[in-house]
Amino acid sequence: MKKRLTRLPGKIKGHFRGSYQPLSFKYAVWGAVSGTLSILAILLVTRLAGHPLLIGSFGASAVLLFGASESPMAQPRNLVGGHLLSASTAVTIVALFGSGPAAMAAAVGLAILLMYFTRTIHPPGGATALIGVQGHAGIGFLLFPVLAGVVILLAVALLTNNVVNHRQYPKHWI
Repeated sequence: MKKRLTRLPGKIKGHFRGSYQPLSFKYAVWGAVSGTLSILAILLVTRLAGHPLLIGSFGASAVLLFGASESPMAQPRNLVGGHLLSASTAVTIVALFGSGPAAMAAAVGLAILLMYFTRTIHPPGGATALIGVQGHAGIGFLLFPVLAGVVILLAVALLTNNVVNHRQYPKHWI
């Protein structure tokens, strides 16, 4: 343990400057338009269905889907699997342990563990787990808002990321 602690400052240091891809104005603008459309689509379906479908983690998913659509974490398997696994984790934690601070923390940690082992890491899934426990989620949380919202996000991503020449989504399905 002492060795690990003495190496810690050197590992934290990292490099001063990273390497970045060149910025693309059209990619940025189309990402902003697509992200806006995706949240508006969820809100429209919310109005039509009369059931709230928007949760905060969908905003973070939109960033991945429309700002980093080539990322492995933005691919459909990760989007759908990460959210559903995290929502299931939240529902299970609430049923077994309630919604206290330890349950919230455990839900996020367990969601990370499960997403890792199922190769469905989608960072917004951690927020879905936290939102579910904070909201005392029951089994219905899996369908409304999580599955419904994710399907809408995926549909918008498939349309807007492929209607232009400079994007292709997904890179892979599974």
